[in-house]
Amino acid sequence: MKTTETSSNLLLDKQICFALYSASNAMGRAYRPLLTTLDLTYLQYIVMMVLWQYSTMNVKELGNKVHLDSGTLTPLLKRLEAKGLIIRARSKEDERVRIISLSDQGSEMRDKAEQVPTEMLCKSKMTIEELTILKQSCELLLENLKE
Repeated sequence: MKTTETSSNLLLDKQICFALYSASNAMGRAYRPLLTTLDLTYLQYIVMMVLWQYSTMNVKELGNKVHLDSGTLTPLLKRLEAKGLIIRARSKEDERVRIISLSDQGSEMRDKAEQVPTEMLCKSKMTIEELTILKQSCELLLENLKE
């Protein structure tokens, strides 16, 4: 393959964004078979993880936790409700606010999902320490880019 002279700033293999993008895609592909057994997409899985931790919260709080806007979150929540995993209700204090809570079926799914993080750890072939550093670096980058 013939290469042309280019600025070192434009070499793909030097781009952090491309490494993050590629790793994110690979992570999604690695999760897919594990989540298929739960009948969840990756975004549905992260929403369920938040609900397994907090049980009940409003849509705005949930969106802040998972970094999704209501336009993305609302259809996802409707699909989870259609699967019987969550209950969407209006707040008694303010009818404009939607409250999301786990259904019994959604709570029971937690036991089935418990093995997913362990299986992903094995697939990564990285130590807990390496993954912790990677997670912290990603969180720092996210914070810095929010500013």
